[in-house]
Amino acid sequence: MAEPRRPLPIGAFPLPFGFLLLPPEPELEPIREGLLAGCLPEVWPPALRPHRLALLGDDEAALRALTGDDAVSRFNRFVLDPDSADPGELRAALGDQLAPLVDVVAFAVGRTDAPPDAAGLTGELAAMALAAQAVAALAADDSAGAVSRLDRAIEAAAPVSSALAGVLHGAIAQAHKHGGALEAAIEHLTAGIGLLTGTDLTLGCAEQHVELAATYQELAAQRPELVTRAVHHYHCALQLVTREQAPELYAAAHANLGTAYLTMPMVEASDQLRLGVAIGSLRAALTVYGRDTHPRQWSSVQLNLANALVYAPSTHQGDNLVEAVELYEAVLAVRDRDRDPLGHARVLANQGNALAHLGMFEHARGKLVEARFIFEEFHEYDAVTSVRGLLDEMARAATKADADA
Repeated sequence: MAEPRRPLPIGAFPLPFGFLLLPPEPELEPIREGLLAGCLPEVWPPALRPHRLALLGDDEAALRALTGDDAVSRFNRFVLDPDSADPGELRAALGDQLAPLVDVVAFAVGRTDAPPDAAGLTGELAAMALAAQAVAALAADDSAGAVSRLDRAIEAAAPVSSALAGVLHGAIAQAHKHGGALEAAIEHLTAGIGLLTGTDLTLGCAEQHVELAATYQELAAQRPELVTRAVHHYHCALQLVTREQAPELYAAAHANLGTAYLTMPMVEASDQLRLGVAIGSLRAALTVYGRDTHPRQWSSVQLNLANALVYAPSTHQGDNLVEAVELYEAVLAVRDRDRDPLGHARVLANQGNALAHLGMFEHARGKLVEARFIFEEFHEYDAVTSVRGLLDEMARAATKADADA
């Protein structure tokens, strides 16, 4: 049987589908070219039934459909079931040109800890081997080594597969962020999004939008104007995926979008409308994040939602404040005083503020006094001053209420 024609359309789509070889049949040439550009076939021929099943996540059915004994079928069974073949025998069956793919897959699925050798490889094969070496470098906390290998991988992939190059731009951005080079990460994420936009790699494109938005959000601490760019890319990601398709990514995008809106300055009255958008996004994130399944994310989103409800303009402000108090109480059950005393105190202070807005001064005072005591214990004097200010303001309001009565 003839060898598959290069460049091979591998590496752009996730495992296992993205590592399966196409049978070397002339009628599959348009599909090969489409996959190199990140486009799935509109019509799947019978020869690609195993590939279609793998893409749908039915690996067992895909294995059953691979009935051939040729080298390509054996390799594809190895991708789907890494224990189904001896790597040495499979390397020999594939021949010198394709043998390195066995090492790439064995490393990707964790069958070996040794990344493949890229010496003598070209094009997509070199890119795949170098990308695997970059993964090993990052695992060893060598971000510079990972960046160097991924630079070479992109250079090798770009002339043969725009889809693979786009995915690798996302990978090198992660390596740059690991090394603290946020501006370089932005440059590569922008390039990756440009290559993946309009392809069928919508999940990968959405992931890069979220990563780019998060990077802008991180830089916004020093450059506040960048938060608007972050908001734009979170919205772009949410236009590409739904909760059903990618629940984790969907929740992360909504949670971070809500946080970004909350950090934007409220200059004009119309800016208050952003609080409503933030509340909607935070509620959307909580449809995925649960207290038991995602405790850290759940706690953070609950707290941000409660804070937003306290200050959101509404004709039902009392209802919002009551909900905020309940949300704070739920978070307090997770951020207990023994494990996270300062976090516990901040929630108490916020809850006391909400209770004061409701006019429940006695309950509010108990929460605020406890928060002040913890802040004093840990020498958080700015927080102590803030809580004292709330207590003084509440005392004045209570005095005025008594006088009016």
